[in-house]
Amino acid sequence: MSAVRPPESGSAGPSTRRGRRRRSRVSVVGVIGEVLLTAGVIAFLFVAWQMWIGDAIVGAQNNAEGSQLAEQWEQQYETASPDATPDPEATDPAAVTADPIAIPEAAEGETFGIMRIPRFGADYMVKLAGGVNASTSLNVGAIGHYPGTAMPGDVGNFAVAAHRGSHGAPFMNLPALQAGDAIVIETQDGWYTYRFRNSEYVTPDSVDVLLPVPRQDDVAADDRYITMTTCSPRYGFSERLAAYGVFESFTPRSAGEPAALTEAVA
Repeated sequence: MSAVRPPESGSAGPSTRRGRRRRSRVSVVGVIGEVLLTAGVIAFLFVAWQMWIGDAIVGAQNNAEGSQLAEQWEQQYETASPDATPDPEATDPAAVTADPIAIPEAAEGETFGIMRIPRFGADYMVKLAGGVNASTSLNVGAIGHYPGTAMPGDVGNFAVAAHRGSHGAPFMNLPALQAGDAIVIETQDGWYTYRFRNSEYVTPDSVDVLLPVPRQDDVAADDRYITMTTCSPRYGFSERLAAYGVFESFTPRSAGEPAALTEAVA
């Protein structure tokens, strides 16, 4: 019986070749695992950006732009009326104008005002733009005005929409509003103050929230309302949150900012 000879040096036997194949397979699996892990980390960071970091950064930018516009309007007024000084009594309810200054409906994407809500912070100053088109209003961080609804201070329903979970999320905190909270619309002419009353969750096709009297078909408006709509849940589309308010007063720019902007928020 002849002895089994070991493979000659430099030649690969069956077991050696199998070992190399195993190492090759392990290496491929390792690379794929690393790629998947990296992709998972990138996906997580993207979601984190979209849900938290991005909204915080874009929201701060939106507020800064609104603040700059408010300063611009104030400077323009001071330049046009260099001798004008705010009348401290003009901010009293009896001193504000009974009839708000009418504003023409803004064109698609045109900025016409700033929404300020003390409940959301003193720095909350988000621009209002005509239309609710994503590319010209909502996705650029603005609060969009539903075409055909009333403008600020008009009799009827001033209806607007904004994102709650992206593009700065102007209406992220809409559910936090409490009865009586001030909702102030600043324009070049002055400030239109509304007071929050209540909110409800509706289906996406509930267009009756945009009626002159919200949710009341065939009823003529005899008051001034505001309706703010956004998606619900925050990162979903199955419902809409509609928040309602009623008009309180108009304060002309000559009177200075209304007291509603500096009142304490409990």
